[in-house]
Amino acid sequence: MQPIDFFFRTARARPEAIAVESGDSTMTYGKLAQDVRALAAGLQSLDSTPGSRVGICCRNSIAHLTAWLATLAAGKIWVPLFHKNRSEELRRAIDFTEASLVIAEASTHALVEGAGARVIVSDPASRAEDTTGGLLERFAGAAPELHVRDLGETQAIKFTGGTTGLPKGVMQPLRAWNTCIATQIATWGMTARDAYLAAAPITHGTSTYILPILAVGGRLVLLDQPRPEETLALLGSGRVTLTFVPPTVIYMMMQQAGAEASDFAGLRHLIYGSGPMRPDAIAQAQVMFGPVVASTYGQTEAPQIAAAITGPEMMAPDRRRSVGRPTLLTQVEVLDSDGRVLPPGETGEIAIRGDLVMSGFWKQPDKTAETIVDGWLRTGDLGSFDDEGYLAILGRSKDVVISGGFNVYPSDVEPVLASHQAVADCAVFGLPDSKWGEAVHAAVVLQPGQPVTPEEIIDFAKARLGSVKAPKVVTFFEELPRNAYGKLQKQKLIAAVTGTEGESRSV
Repeated sequence: MQPIDFFFRTARARPEAIAVESGDSTMTYGKLAQDVRALAAGLQSLDSTPGSRVGICCRNSIAHLTAWLATLAAGKIWVPLFHKNRSEELRRAIDFTEASLVIAEASTHALVEGAGARVIVSDPASRAEDTTGGLLERFAGAAPELHVRDLGETQAIKFTGGTTGLPKGVMQPLRAWNTCIATQIATWGMTARDAYLAAAPITHGTSTYILPILAVGGRLVLLDQPRPEETLALLGSGRVTLTFVPPTVIYMMMQQAGAEASDFAGLRHLIYGSGPMRPDAIAQAQVMFGPVVASTYGQTEAPQIAAAITGPEMMAPDRRRSVGRPTLLTQVEVLDSDGRVLPPGETGEIAIRGDLVMSGFWKQPDKTAETIVDGWLRTGDLGSFDDEGYLAILGRSKDVVISGGFNVYPSDVEPVLASHQAVADCAVFGLPDSKWGEAVHAAVVLQPGQPVTPEEIIDFAKARLGSVKAPKVVTFFEELPRNAYGKLQKQKLIAAVTGTEGESRSV
């Protein structure tokens, strides 16, 4: 079974049901399937080669969803192109994957021009030749040629890593997508009564929820560049039952005026990912939203849901630092430096095995061999299991600070700093130090109207953590550098600190 077959099966069974809404526009399963087939046939007319690459550079919309599903239905490989990335980065991704086609809306067209691919403008209302509307008109009523691909073949190439040099293109096979679909449905108990709010870009983690929702006959609610107040209003409207957002969005929603008075009775799962969430913030979110705050752990190399923890499980205070237990079809272990499985309570590198795991990096067999060792995806994340099988993430292996011969994990220090009443946001990292080898540094964003000195922050940490784990240096920032999806960009932060930006003090 191909991933796209989950959608077509529902469309045959429930053609009159609403599949997607965006603003005031809605589309039924039957109409969406008709357009997907027609556009898929159109894409095949432009490039008949099975497994050729199609880039999509659009914001969240029904047109984007249609193009995305049509790419899968045409038997092609999806290359997501995030519209907020720099043009040179997008063009590099297009050329590196040798994409033959790129679908871009009018507002993003200029970003992808100049790359070696034919650009199709995403505009369903147009009838021009090189537009999706033109292809929909030309191939109305048609269906694509069926290409039954082996489940080990690639369904998507998604990029991970930095924005300079040769990119790492993660090849996600069809089997990984099928595994993700089945796991999402089983983990969250998805049914036709569910409505998923796509409040994050389709190019990112939101894409992993689309086919599971369509598979059970649920409804997608698309937001284009949502504001926190808009997301909050929809979560309290009773129109949606689950969503996936980065922690920063939850923080911003909790800061909205009157948010605590909202009613979230219809919300079943408020899932966060793409970064850790502070235990104190989880507790605050649980007070506001109820026992629905959940989390998943995965990587682009093992998409989205290698481990998960549901809202009711997260209500136990000692589980707020956990990302849950390994999911239905995936094996997760903690390994030592020799690749041996460690018992509960011991810290090592998290490794993942199973059908959720990527097949490798596009055109980079050396990187693949470094990352997949003896069948295990070596994640580079440090973690440990407790006696109940719950996994805690301690940080990236490269982020561990070895200070005076002791290992200091940022995940141990950051929640303590965040508990200070004057701290709004923080991050901990190590920098070379002539005395300690590495010294613990903290970047801190203060709450408005809460003056505090670096010495006070350091003393606060020392009283709770001891001198080894407490920061030696605190640097104040107006905000921490994050990417467009809210993920902390630690290298930019370190560069800012070493470049003496901000106000810092050493103790």
